[in-house]
Amino acid sequence: MRRMLGLVALVGVIGFGALQLVPYGRNHTNPPVTAEPAWASQATRDLAAAACFDCHSNETTWPWYTNIAPVSWLTQRHVDEGREKLNFSTWGAGEQETEEIVRMIREGEMPTADYLLMHPEARLDAAQTQTLVDGFTQMFGAGESGEGGDGGEQGEEHEGGDGDDD
Repeated sequence: MRRMLGLVALVGVIGFGALQLVPYGRNHTNPPVTAEPAWASQATRDLAAAACFDCHSNETTWPWYTNIAPVSWLTQRHVDEGREKLNFSTWGAGEQETEEIVRMIREGEMPTADYLLMHPEARLDAAQTQTLVDGFTQMFGAGESGEGGDGGEQGEEHEGGDGDDD
């Protein structure tokens, strides 16, 4: 029985080590921020930075555990998909999927539950959620279309986010 447990442990360690050889999930790049949307307020930007930027911007924070498979694979996929659908750092450079942003935040679909497990600071209380929803509604319209919303297609050059306009 002891030998069997030792063998299972050895196979587990070797298997975990082999997973680390898969090259996917370690391309932790943050391309330059080229333009951001015209934020409704500094509070909207700050809340978006806290709850959304790790997956939906080029300002991703890559903690140590994002270098260890299989967590690295999941994290890389989330960031790649998030940036593809909505990227606050390349505003105006392509289609942004803004049509469901307000609904997803209101219904608690974003940030995702697995993200909140590792990033409790991204959990917004009811007042913060409402502030973010109100800001995005002002920026993108009612959240039903990514085109023609107030500020949804217009970008502004990134200035580091240290503006004082709230």
